[in-house]
Amino acid sequence: MSGADSLAELWQALLQPAALVELAVLLACLGLAWVACRQWAAHLARQATESDTPLGSIWLGRRGFDGLMFPLLALALALLARALMQGHHNAAVFRLAVPVLTSLALIRVAVRVLKAAFPSSQLVRATERTLSWGVWLATVLWITGLLPVVLTEMEAISWKIGGSPVTLRALVEGSISAVTVLIAALWLSATLEARLMRAESVNISVRKMAANVTRGGLLLVGLLMAMSAAGIPLGALGVLGGAMGVGIGLGLQKLAANYVSGFVILAERSLRIGDVVKVDGFEGRITDITSRYTLIRAQNGRESVVPNEMLITQRVENCTFADPRVALTSSVQVAYGTDVPALTPHLVAAMLAVPRVLPDPAPAVQLTAFAADGLELTLVFWIGDLANGQGNVRSDVNLALLRALTEQGIEIPYPQRVIHGSLTGPAAR
Repeated sequence: MSGADSLAELWQALLQPAALVELAVLLACLGLAWVACRQWAAHLARQATESDTPLGSIWLGRRGFDGLMFPLLALALALLARALMQGHHNAAVFRLAVPVLTSLALIRVAVRVLKAAFPSSQLVRATERTLSWGVWLATVLWITGLLPVVLTEMEAISWKIGGSPVTLRALVEGSISAVTVLIAALWLSATLEARLMRAESVNISVRKMAANVTRGGLLLVGLLMAMSAAGIPLGALGVLGGAMGVGIGLGLQKLAANYVSGFVILAERSLRIGDVVKVDGFEGRITDITSRYTLIRAQNGRESVVPNEMLITQRVENCTFADPRVALTSSVQVAYGTDVPALTPHLVAAMLAVPRVLPDPAPAVQLTAFAADGLELTLVFWIGDLANGQGNVRSDVNLALLRALTEQGIEIPYPQRVIHGSLTGPAAR
């Protein structure tokens, strides 16, 4: 039967009164799948609220029915309904519904897995559109009955690669198999990475290293399996590996050094997520350590992407590596004649009144210089949360010191200048 005859037969079957019964059964299957997904999502949301753990979105999505579970459950119910109605109706509606639901499930799993593995990649969006168009095109060919004809024509198109004949059909089927294997590997790696990152009993740097190693290993295995599924002999990887080795030695050595440095940093834990560091004149808090670079965010919101090799080969100041407590200083001048020993306890108490100032080590007041305009006092205080900023706590301390000096009647001297000279000319007479 040709594609046109199959399509005409399907159209005639859809015009029969029995198609309304099939449509009602299909709508019931869709409604039952929708209710089941919403109830399951609500149950998991309650559990997540009680345990303060985020929900995954591959199976249920954000609203319960925009994940993979809805088309899979609807497809299972539709197949069951079609099997039960097979002897009584032509099941024309289900001939349309089953391919559509199958395509929707394939698109959902590809989109969800790619978004979970690469959440901010622009290439992922283009890949999603390409996969969606390809799946829907195959669905149209399936419904219209043209898929066998297209496959036969693709089998007739062939050429030689390396002395072996390769047909267009084999190439397309191998590509589909490779994409399927890679998506499965990405899904598994994303699931394992999410579980590893939720293990709060383990240090976050160790979790990050384990997640990176897991993802890299699974992607490598998935790539090898995808190449095998596509019909590419793995023995050819020897020549490819040699070429890649030359490329890494000549042009990709910096990239390879960054990846190796990333694993070294995570393994020895010399730098950890949350540490406040200063590298190459840029100071901020480490927010992420990837395989290739480390992301440092400054207090003003600027972010610096630092290659991992730089963190290994250059001097890096880690303000919170051994001890999160950091000493900050401020200075003030008081007039000559001020009783500094009597004033010191009042200034120390004023600094201790600021919530972020630590009592241990205690704040200190030091007479550091006899300035031209007054006695210069340096005030030293310690904080334990450098990631929350320095300027704000220094401002709070200065305001507290200003209040203490005002209460004690201590004068902060203005700059003083003494001019010596003699007047000459008419103004002197």
